[in-house]
Amino acid sequence: MKFASVAEVKARLSSYLKASAAGPVVVTRNGKAVAVLLGVDDDGELERLLLAHSRKLRAILDAADRRIDQGAGIGHDEFWHKVESVNRVRNENGSRKKRRTKR
Repeated sequence: MKFASVAEVKARLSSYLKASAAGPVVVTRNGKAVAVLLGVDDDGELERLLLAHSRKLRAILDAADRRIDQGAGIGHDEFWHKVESVNRVRNENGSRKKRRTKR
């Protein structure tokens, strides 16, 4: 892991972006960490990274946890039964529906 000041990163951004492929680069201002440069290998990794730091998603998950704690959730088996049921209906209906194509 590397550490670099904002001024250093600003002056040599390209080299720090290359360094981030090997590991995080912590960006500091007045000796305090203010940001991190992380190398990303693919779109999936980028998506996971962004979702992991999404305040909106965190709020949704926290609200869901509260509902489950209050007994409003469904059990594991019931959940998967519903998923399989929805998928079965979609597959049955999908074979009869005409698919839209972009023009």
